[in-house]
Amino acid sequence: MGGDGPSGRVRAMDTDVVIVGAGAAGIAAALELASQSLRVIVVEGRDRIGGRVRWKRVGSNDVPAELGAEFIHGDAPETTAFMREAGLTAVETGERSWTCGPDGVLRPADDDFAVGDIFERVRSLTSDESVDAFLRRFDDDSALRETAERARRFVEGFEAADPAIASARAIADELRSGVDETSSRPVGSYAPLFEHLAQRCANAGIDLRLRTPVERIRRQPGAVTIEARTAGGAASVVHARCAIVTVPVGVLQQRNDATPLAFVPPLPDEKQRAIRGLEMGHVVRVTLAFRTAFWETIANGRYRDAAFFRCDALPFGAFWTQAPLRQRAIVAWAGGPRAMAMRGRSERECIDAALDAFATMIGEPERARAEFEAGVTHDWAADPFACGAYSYVVTGAATARADLGAPVDDTLFFAGEATSTDGQGGTVSGAFESGTRAAREAARAIARAAAATP
Repeated sequence: MGGDGPSGRVRAMDTDVVIVGAGAAGIAAALELASQSLRVIVVEGRDRIGGRVRWKRVGSNDVPAELGAEFIHGDAPETTAFMREAGLTAVETGERSWTCGPDGVLRPADDDFAVGDIFERVRSLTSDESVDAFLRRFDDDSALRETAERARRFVEGFEAADPAIASARAIADELRSGVDETSSRPVGSYAPLFEHLAQRCANAGIDLRLRTPVERIRRQPGAVTIEARTAGGAASVVHARCAIVTVPVGVLQQRNDATPLAFVPPLPDEKQRAIRGLEMGHVVRVTLAFRTAFWETIANGRYRDAAFFRCDALPFGAFWTQAPLRQRAIVAWAGGPRAMAMRGRSERECIDAALDAFATMIGEPERARAEFEAGVTHDWAADPFACGAYSYVVTGAATARADLGAPVDDTLFFAGEATSTDGQGGTVSGAFESGTRAAREAARAIARAAAATP
């Protein structure tokens, strides 16, 4: 096995497998391969591991603010196993929710996003259609009109998707999986988990190369060449038996000229169709740190145990606390079209807008501004290594996740949350699972090739 150089000689391999991207999928893949005694090089454009998992301390009490992934959805066996190994714990999110009525007054909400029943009706469709087209079927149905509107808000906010292009069938399938029925958070953010995983990589002898964005992936059966560039501008080339590509769909779509990624030869048509069949959802999330958790004491303690607030009339449609943990921070969230409407705003403008929206919603504008300490956000849409928040399936592309995850020539393998087919798309656990799956596929391919070699 091996690629032929210009003189026809077999080129020496630098490693068995090269992994493009050091997010959750890439790290899980590297650890699985190392456990099988395979040599691994991980090439990452950022100056850190974690990908769309990122955190930062904010405010005088150093609140660990997540800038990307925050929750653990459902059973999440892959995430749970890594956390158990690291000696870490998670806490279920609080359940008390409040929703603004038409008059702007907050009222208790039992389950504002209970929309699974209406999406069960997707089963009756003879063909897929957009979420928007599907929900318009209920415009004249007085019994279901309000539920349909909640479903639209769910798709825009929770799924971070545009209802005009999101697949109704795919949303229904993901809801049916039950992954999102429960959620929890790693205590102390995801930071301790990824610090543990980084140490595991070091202990396993995994060669992790940061600040080295990949520009080109060349392949032939049984051999790949990765062409990258270091932070200093020097060329970096890696020769391997195979590669695992874990970059987000937005990067594969080459939506950002700052990180062009070329495949030579081009990816097969079915792979390119899969890439077009997925879209990156857009999110603006802002963590607001305050001097005190003052919302717990206003209105005679009405919101003391509040976990979530929702208000459709504001640019940020959802806010949440860290309940049941007592922390002096609020997360403001805008997804889908709301997030797109804020594209181009500076970090300061997003923080100010989030603070104004929260202050307006709770009816305490002066106190909210007096208590405010600091805010933090990250523009994932403008991030050249992400180009968005997380993936969703577009209308008519039911097999896109599976097709994206399929190997090419037993040489290129694909992982990442966008390739998850069990309802965990868009989640950290889905990324972990896909990385392990792709690593095992690559290891089997290497073993087959070795067995076939005289």
